[in-house]
Amino acid sequence: MSNLVKAILVALLLSAVAATGYWYGTTSAEFRVPSAEGKAERKLLYYRNPMGLPDTSPVPKKDAMGMDYVAVYEGEEPSSAVVSISTDKIQKLGVRSEAAALRELNATLRATGRIEIDERRLHTIAPKFEGWVERLYVNTTGQAVGKGQALFDVYSPELLSAQREHALAVQGLAALKDADAEAKQSMQRLVDAGAARLKNWNMAGTDSAQGITFRAPANGIVIEKKAVQGMRFMPGEMLYQIADLSSVWVIAEVAERDIGQVQKGAKARVTVDAGPERVFEGRVDFIYPTLNEATRTVQVRIQVANPGGLLKPAMYAQVHIDAGKGGKVLTVPDSAVIDSGTRQVVLVRLAEGRFAPRTVTLGSRSDDHVEIVSGITEGEQVVTSANFLIDAESNLKAALRGMGDVPQGTLTPTLSQGERGKQVGHQAQGMLEAVNADGTVSITHDPIPALKWPSMTMDFALANPSLAANIKPGSAIEFEIVERGEGEWVVTKLQVQHKGH
Repeated sequence: MSNLVKAILVALLLSAVAATGYWYGTTSAEFRVPSAEGKAERKLLYYRNPMGLPDTSPVPKKDAMGMDYVAVYEGEEPSSAVVSISTDKIQKLGVRSEAAALRELNATLRATGRIEIDERRLHTIAPKFEGWVERLYVNTTGQAVGKGQALFDVYSPELLSAQREHALAVQGLAALKDADAEAKQSMQRLVDAGAARLKNWNMAGTDSAQGITFRAPANGIVIEKKAVQGMRFMPGEMLYQIADLSSVWVIAEVAERDIGQVQKGAKARVTVDAGPERVFEGRVDFIYPTLNEATRTVQVRIQVANPGGLLKPAMYAQVHIDAGKGGKVLTVPDSAVIDSGTRQVVLVRLAEGRFAPRTVTLGSRSDDHVEIVSGITEGEQVVTSANFLIDAESNLKAALRGMGDVPQGTLTPTLSQGERGKQVGHQAQGMLEAVNADGTVSITHDPIPALKWPSMTMDFALANPSLAANIKPGSAIEFEIVERGEGEWVVTKLQVQHKGH
């Protein structure tokens, strides 16, 4: 084969290789480059210890055994605030849970009150002129009167003089019908002045020279009577007071802490000792703007119909006022809330035997439910049985420690027998290095195949501080550990290693 042919063959071969490489590169790039519509890049938060220890790093690193720290992305944060309870204990204690739900939160506020006269239905008879009581038609306190009913007759020289002057002026104006305009105007002014004087005394239209009769301005009961037949009275002196008791006020004393829940127009129910079986219904008519400094209460006025007159002024009453926002809000049973005084917590049921404490913000309350402003969402199951919360106090403290509530130096409480029976224990051997001041122990252990742990030195919490009471640092030991929570390992058994091991 000539050199020219060889050169041509080599050139063709190189061209084929180049074309193949170009095609492979573009095709690979096509598969390697994600499309713009692909999965969005996740946000890296930090790197956590691969063994579950409470140690994180903002940059990649390795632990003492050379294991890489695990990247944690947004939305993948592990929860350390988890409470684990055995199924046996849950059944034994009768643990109950209920879903957080939307409901109208209507509370009933209880308050004491007193019956008072509706001030708008109170009428006082007090003549504006001097005179004498000539005759009484209503002469007893407590007597019922009807509107327009005669109360008493009066005699007043001053009133009679004004009546005569007005009557003469009217007659004079009639006599001057043919006089000039100026004379008529002058007489008209006298008529108007006389009429105005009588009107100011509430005697307009009474031109009779005989005695004047005062009549009841409305239906009601005479609650006060000072008029006595033959007595002299002065202008403005009160002679009768009449109250319409068909509707009364109930003035309720509402505690300062509850007044924010009372709204104008709210329904109210009233009972009195005189008829406890009868309930009077009314509505909040007015909330007084001042607070009684001595009793720390605010007065609330309730308008109540009083058919039959059973409600009598000055009676004491028991008042129940409907309180609430009127719309549906997120609520849980009040027994689900653990109130420490500084914050409120509920236990959310994550799965069978696993619970997480959640800080919540509370709002209004009803008789058996409380509003949740923030902290949980609708449908989440919350624990409602108080006996579970008391018995699981140790677990709760351990979980709250993950939320930053309990100091890290607090001893991990004792595991119950039922809890140990339901958790997987891992046997290991090693050397007790030290008993730490915070109640944990430092152990250099041999490899643990079940957990894929190499030999290393770790700190463990003790299920019971007495486990290490009689073991000296430097002793060869056998121990058992269980995972109490995510990444939280607890020593449940610890003893000196038997000879021969």
